[in-house]
Amino acid sequence: MRTTPQQREGRLLLAPLVAFLLLFLSFPALVDIVYALSDVSFQTMRAPELVGFRNFGAVLVDPEFWSACWFSLRFGALTAVIECLLGLGLAIFLSPVVSRHGWTTAVLMLPMMVAPSMVGLMYRLVLHEFAGPLPYYLTLWFGTSPAFLDASHAFWTLVVVEVLQWTPFAFLLFHVAYISIPSEIREAAAMDKARPWQILWRIELPMMKATIAIALGIRFIDGFRVFDNVFALTGAGAGGSTMSLSIYIYQSFFKGGQIGQAVAASALLFLASLVVLYGGAMLKSHLQKRRLAA
Repeated sequence: MRTTPQQREGRLLLAPLVAFLLLFLSFPALVDIVYALSDVSFQTMRAPELVGFRNFGAVLVDPEFWSACWFSLRFGALTAVIECLLGLGLAIFLSPVVSRHGWTTAVLMLPMMVAPSMVGLMYRLVLHEFAGPLPYYLTLWFGTSPAFLDASHAFWTLVVVEVLQWTPFAFLLFHVAYISIPSEIREAAAMDKARPWQILWRIELPMMKATIAIALGIRFIDGFRVFDNVFALTGAGAGGSTMSLSIYIYQSFFKGGQIGQAVAASALLFLASLVVLYGGAMLKSHLQKRRLAA
């Protein structure tokens, strides 16, 4: 079958992108597969010994791996829900203000502009038990202060820090979805004497379902694979109390020298993220079909 000039032009334009993907993604992915199936250390990286799925078995029977999974799962789910609830509330109640004063959006986006590792270092200084200003003033005013970074409080401290930084992301998604709802629908509901909470519950939220599902999926994945601010703020924590999957992979690779197990754990993390993404895409498609059918 002969190709048309348009097809040849399209293939020519796609060639750089295909070459980039093959060069920068395919080769690292192939190396990761080899390392995940090999007994390899820093001394044997150039000549790995294939051992099949032994690394995956070692990871799956490691209690620290499951502890890291449990931390990442709790952290990702909790932060995603809180961020989306706060972001949705801000998008709805601040919509008139943001519509009149567009510069307020830039102010609300400021926490996202700071690198997560810098956020972790900043809060580490602020919350330090002996040198931090917040524990100092709490002790000065109330006579006592919780140890924000010890094993019993570190999880909730990390949740608060994550929520403070990434709620603006959820707010931005929900604000765009909220203002895209046609005003005629709200006006028609108001003429039918619908109360504001009825308009919100029966019209606005159903029309924002796809955005809510996307925001929940993105924030869960981001929280599930969290590394920067947790590592900078508490590391793995006392007794591994704040060890996420990403920190587990980092410690297995750089501190333990177990490269094969670390790559196998990263492959499992990638597959888990892929499942969540696929589930979110299927949910979005289902909601769109229902919306079109209605």
